[in-house]
Amino acid sequence: MLLEVQDITTFYGSSQALYGVDLTVAEGEVVALMGRNGMGKSTTIKSICNLMPPKSGRISFSGHSTEKLPPHRVARLGVGLVPEGRRCFANLTVHENLVAAARPGAWTLKRVNDLFPRLDERHAQMAKSLSGGEQQMLAIGRALMTNPRLLILDEATEGLAPVIRQDIWRAIRSLKQDGLSILVVDKTLSELLPVADRCVILENARSVWNGQPDALTSDLQDRYLGI
Repeated sequence: MLLEVQDITTFYGSSQALYGVDLTVAEGEVVALMGRNGMGKSTTIKSICNLMPPKSGRISFSGHSTEKLPPHRVARLGVGLVPEGRRCFANLTVHENLVAAARPGAWTLKRVNDLFPRLDERHAQMAKSLSGGEQQMLAIGRALMTNPRLLILDEATEGLAPVIRQDIWRAIRSLKQDGLSILVVDKTLSELLPVADRCVILENARSVWNGQPDALTSDLQDRYLGI
């Protein structure tokens, strides 16, 4: 198993944010992390990357226990994060953003530009001048340039125009076909479920359901994902 998260609890100061989250991601698997707003999805991702270290439980990546590693060491193990809100380096160009964290491997500047041709067209522009959709492409490309074994996408298409969302989902499908392991958070079930191999649902900051997308009935969706 590439990623194993076992019964983690995480706190914001004295306030408990996770009450027992379990999930796994196998090599080449796409896992959808799901749940209503405020149920702990982003906190789970931050705990996996050790941006918010869990207080208890266990996280293992490729056989390495990561709970006590600094975030940059987790990243070097092969965890590539596309955070919520994109967080590109605003005052660097597109090209500079992509090469800043590049590591040797199959993902090169050319390959990222082939995946997102808009980035090639805007290589000399400052990141802050890009549209929201272009910044999301840049955030994904920057993560890919680290040559991760696991790509984590937090709210992959939130707030983007429909045509841009389709570009992002096309890229995710391409990454899946390439065999990249992906953990993805997104609210667009019509696009998310077809690309996912498995779903993990959080409710009240706990794991409450784990299964294949075709087992996620409308009743389960209403119970755990409905407004």
